[in-house]
Amino acid sequence: MTYAPEVSVVIPTRSRPDLVTRAVSGVLAQTMDDLEVIVVVDGPDEGTVTALAAIPDHRLRVLVQPSKGGAPHARNTGARAARGRWTAMLDDDDEWLPAKLEVQLKLAYSARAATPIVASRLFNRTPRAESVMPRRLPGPDEPVSEYLTVRRGLFYGDGFIQTSTILAPAELFHRVPFTVGLRRQQELDWTLRAVRHDDVELVVAPDPLVIWHQDEDRERISLEMPWRQQLEWLQRSRDLFTPRAYAAFTMSVLSSMAAPTRSPKVFGELLREARTHGRPGAIDYLTFLQIWGLPPEVRHRLRDRVLGRGRTNRADAAR
Repeated sequence: MTYAPEVSVVIPTRSRPDLVTRAVSGVLAQTMDDLEVIVVVDGPDEGTVTALAAIPDHRLRVLVQPSKGGAPHARNTGARAARGRWTAMLDDDDEWLPAKLEVQLKLAYSARAATPIVASRLFNRTPRAESVMPRRLPGPDEPVSEYLTVRRGLFYGDGFIQTSTILAPAELFHRVPFTVGLRRQQELDWTLRAVRHDDVELVVAPDPLVIWHQDEDRERISLEMPWRQQLEWLQRSRDLFTPRAYAAFTMSVLSSMAAPTRSPKVFGELLREARTHGRPGAIDYLTFLQIWGLPPEVRHRLRDRVLGRGRTNRADAAR
């Protein structure tokens, strides 16, 4: 009989052996040990396979894809191979705090819905500063699309979800796979499609349980700015957003990607998109104008000054 752990952890990776071994070590050090770790290597990668082979733990499984298919495809592969009742996602460049799974499972088993998505706050760590996100939890009966997109201040992170925080029943990842080929907003796309099902509920743990490493001196998908492709995804996905959320996403996240073009034509295009298909609020207009009016490095320094913490911080203490 095949052993079925309580939790399967899926980690997609490629050509980052040092980072993925750090991620795996954090999973194997969890305060609950009834788990398996499935590392999906996205294409032939001898260095990563060799590094993982040096980890002497029977709970680790390594699956090597025959060719590169991207992180969403690798996550789907891992989810299909998972044997646990619950599946948790972890990006190879992030870390979990030791009680992450234990805390989330308690919330999962006490959730109202039959199929809870349990996320958590995280420590957002950049080379300059650190902050805790999301800054607030979902309100009662608040549409998930609005919680994840509508700002209450000028900086992102009021409501937020990131892949490495997500734990859900294994069957939900079979029912709602990640969208293959989507470069950005993969977790937002997945969450909004999942919560459309009547039995699904989003729950956010109030404590930060993940360290989200935003190292800006190395290649990361989240540093890419494919605004045109993101606009096409947004237009295909209008039914996932309320009008308020649609305008907020267009005037904040999408505008942040497009603003480096400094193009008046693009400025007007996105403003029309938000006004025609969404319902902007005053904060959306303020956000839109500061994104287009201030250089990204100025906005980042201002955000870090207002929201950030120093490098000696609570995440190190928590670990």
